[in-house]
Amino acid sequence: MYAIVEIAGQQFKVEKDQRVFVNRLDAKEGDSVDFDRVLLTDDNGKINVGAPAIDGGQVSAKVERHLKGDKVIVFKKKRRKGYQKQNGHRQYLTELTITGIKA
Repeated sequence: MYAIVEIAGQQFKVEKDQRVFVNRLDAKEGDSVDFDRVLLTDDNGKINVGAPAIDGGQVSAKVERHLKGDKVIVFKKKRRKGYQKQNGHRQYLTELTITGIKA
């Protein structure tokens, strides 16, 4: 069984016991969080699609840890003008373990 759920403004395809990295959530490590914006569920070929979300659908997850993603280098240049700008960025992430899916 899998579900497509909206977490922190992004959509993820999740299954039970899967680890997912999402944008930083306001929850402490070890806390349990529930997401009720379930857009689609699939239970062995039986597909349930919401309009836009499924009523009563819920995905439960446990917050494992907070971390920072890999560094992304942003480099801008305009040729023949002498303009160069280099910047780095590291995204704040939260690691979740999906504990249950309820349709």
